[in-house]
Amino acid sequence: MEKIDLQQLTNEQIAFQLILHSGNARSKVIQSLREYRAGNKEVASKLIEEAEKDLSLAHDIHFQMIQKEAGGQNTELTLLLMHAEDHLMSTLSMKELVKEMLELFKERNL
Repeated sequence: MEKIDLQQLTNEQIAFQLILHSGNARSKVIQSLREYRAGNKEVASKLIEEAEKDLSLAHDIHFQMIQKEAGGQNTELTLLLMHAEDHLMSTLSMKELVKEMLELFKERNL
């Protein structure tokens, strides 16, 4: 997994990195449901795994931001950053819900 060094990025670039990685994950989560519905269960599982990798990158960025602030270096709160945080949190929730749905479908042989 690649590591993104926040020291080299502006606040806007950090926000866009969060949006990029959580957006990629969101697309894969939605596509996994579509693939499962089409009968491609292995593809669906693979997409969830890939989404988790994307979310891991976004979570790492988020964690670095928290560490930075805990170290006394405040982050400027902008609408763009709030949007990025919202994007990340909603994608995390969506991923967990879809994973549970897929497990339920498997149990019911759907």
